[in-house]
Amino acid sequence: MDAPTLQPKFLPSRNELGLVAVGFCGGQGKSGVDAAPMALIESGLVEQLREELEFNVHYDGEVHQYADIMPKEDPVYRGMKNSRAVSAVTQRLSEQVYEHARQGRFVLTLGGDHSIAIGTISGTAKAIRERTGREMAVIWVDAHADINTPETSDSGNIHGMPVAFLTGLAKEDKEDCFGWIKDDQRVSVKKLVYIGLRDIDRGEKKILREHGIKAFSMHDIDRYGIGKVMDMALGWIGSDTPIHLSFDIDSLDPMWAPSTGTPVRGGLTLREGDFIAECVHETGSLVALDLVEVNPSLESHGASETVRAESAERVGVGADLFKLVHTSSPLVYRPPAQRYPIMHATRFYQSTGKPLVAQYQHSPTHNLFALFFITAKYLSVSSSSPHDSAASIFIFRQVQMS
Repeated sequence: MDAPTLQPKFLPSRNELGLVAVGFCGGQGKSGVDAAPMALIESGLVEQLREELEFNVHYDGEVHQYADIMPKEDPVYRGMKNSRAVSAVTQRLSEQVYEHARQGRFVLTLGGDHSIAIGTISGTAKAIRERTGREMAVIWVDAHADINTPETSDSGNIHGMPVAFLTGLAKEDKEDCFGWIKDDQRVSVKKLVYIGLRDIDRGEKKILREHGIKAFSMHDIDRYGIGKVMDMALGWIGSDTPIHLSFDIDSLDPMWAPSTGTPVRGGLTLREGDFIAECVHETGSLVALDLVEVNPSLESHGASETVRAESAERVGVGADLFKLVHTSSPLVYRPPAQRYPIMHATRFYQSTGKPLVAQYQHSPTHNLFALFFITAKYLSVSSSSPHDSAASIFIFRQVQMS
C-alpha cells in the first residue's frame, strides 16, 4: 500500500517549485562559490527535480550574476566590504524570491555565499505575511551564527552578517546599503533557531545571549542526539509557523563536504544533516530552502583522499545497512519513470556524468537534501580522479519532501 502523502500546511500545492540560481560570491573573499549553482545544475539537479522528484519547476534557465546592477565603486562602509554590491544583489534576489513565494510555490535557492539569505529570507517573509498573515520562522543550519553586526565583525565580510540585517539587529537607512529592507521583510529573533554551531565570534555570543536566541551547538547535538535537538528546535518554533530553512554546507564536517570556504572540523554527519531535513519536512511547514557555500574550486587533496578512502558503511548508516544494500536490495540505474524494488537506502554515484538516484517504490520522494549533499561531495572528489569518484558509494536514508 502506498504511503500517505504529506500535504504542506502553507503551500497550495506540493509540486510547484520556484528555483533561483545565484552565482554570487561578494559576501566573502574567496572566489569559486559563485560557480556552485552552475556546477549543481550541470550535474543534473534540475532534471532530477523534474523527473526524479516530480516537481513542476519554475526556472528561468539562468545563473544570475547581476552584472547589470554592480556598482562601479564600492568602498568599505561601516567596516563592511562590498556593501553596495551585496545590497543590490540581495534586493534583486528578494524580489525574485517574493514573486515565486507569493504564488504559493516552494522556493529553492542555490548559492552563492550565505549573504544571499538577506534576499531569500526577506522575500519569503514578505510573501508569507501577505498570503497567510503569519510570521515566518527561520532554521539556520550552519557552523557559524552569521549574526555579526558591522560593528562586531572582525572581517567585514557580509556573509557573516545576514541574520543581523534580517532580524533588524543591524539597520541602515541608506537605500543602497540595505536600507531597502522593511519591517515586513524581517524575521523575529524569537522565530530564529540555529543548528550545528561550532565557530561563533565573541560579539555573536553576546548577541545570542542578550536576545535569548535559540541555538543548538554541536555540543548540544553530541550531548542530546540529533533527534532530541530537532524535537526541541521544532517545539520552540511551534506547529503553526511556516519555516524557511537556510542550509550552509559548512554545517557538515569537512570529511563529508570539504569544498567550502570556511570548513570547521567536528560538524554534522551526512546522516545528521539528512535527519534535520526529514524532521522539518514532517512538520508540513517548510516553505523555502537555501543551499549555499559550496565552492567547487576548493579541491582539497587531503580531504578528497579521505572521502575516497572511506568505506560505504562509514557514511552515517552502519554495517548492517551496508550489508542489506549490497545483498538483498541491489541498487541499479533508475531511468525516468521507472520504479525499482523497495530499498532501505539510496545510493548515489558518478558513472555517466551525473549522480543517479534510486527511489522507494511505495512513495515518490522529494529528496532535495540528498541531491545537494551528494552533488556537493561529488564536486569535491571528481576533478582529480573520475575513476575513483565513480567507485565512491554514498548511502543514507531518503528525505521525503513530497
